[in-house]
Amino acid sequence: MAVVAPKVVVVVPTYDERDNLPVLAGLLAELPVPNLHLLVVDDNSPDGTGEVADELAAGSPDTVGVLHRTAKDGLGRAYVAGMARALDEGADVVVQMDADLSHPASAIPAMVDTLRTKDAAVVLGSRYVAGGCVATDWPWRRKALSAWANLYVNAILRLHVKDATAGFKAWRAETLRAIDLSSVHSNGYSFQVEMNYRTVKQGLTILEVPIRFEERSRGASKMSLGVQLESALTPWKLRFGTTPG
Repeated sequence: MAVVAPKVVVVVPTYDERDNLPVLAGLLAELPVPNLHLLVVDDNSPDGTGEVADELAAGSPDTVGVLHRTAKDGLGRAYVAGMARALDEGADVVVQMDADLSHPASAIPAMVDTLRTKDAAVVLGSRYVAGGCVATDWPWRRKALSAWANLYVNAILRLHVKDATAGFKAWRAETLRAIDLSSVHSNGYSFQVEMNYRTVKQGLTILEVPIRFEERSRGASKMSLGVQLESALTPWKLRFGTTPG
């Protein structure tokens, strides 16, 4: 009997990413990862990203799926919906990544391999471990803010990871079930932090592999003042148990 490779589902939330999505889909299709699937979670993008996703799914119905959401209510909500769908459809590994091409798809094989061969509940694509870096065209203010955010989060929550706000991750399906995915309510970078915190609180291991984080080449950043404020408050809420769930 042939051995079936674990089902790996890459969950990609989208909002106004019609130019980037086909490029990302093409990169994923070329990866040497068996049984790899793409699930696009589109928040009713006004630029037609949802229609582009449907076209990709029509062209590759066995490997590409689309989840259409009617409301744009945050990155965290989109990820929870997409991850839940992936689990319902039998995913063994769930990879989360941005649609803006800032996360290198080429790192996915190493992330999945580390998850499968090491004692890891989740593997982060990390900018700040040895071998990792950020794009040289990142403004110094953004580099400083990112470095400060990681120091801030680790000082409060003691996660003991180098890239606490990383949004590029490979999860074991059983990890997502263990941390009670459905009760995660934070958004933006706070979502990344809360997911890490819940993992650590369960006594599970987070490992990191190096990546080069690129600046988006098309479209606009979704970082808002509200997201920044939530990101500052959430570590304290987690530390003192005042977040829902």
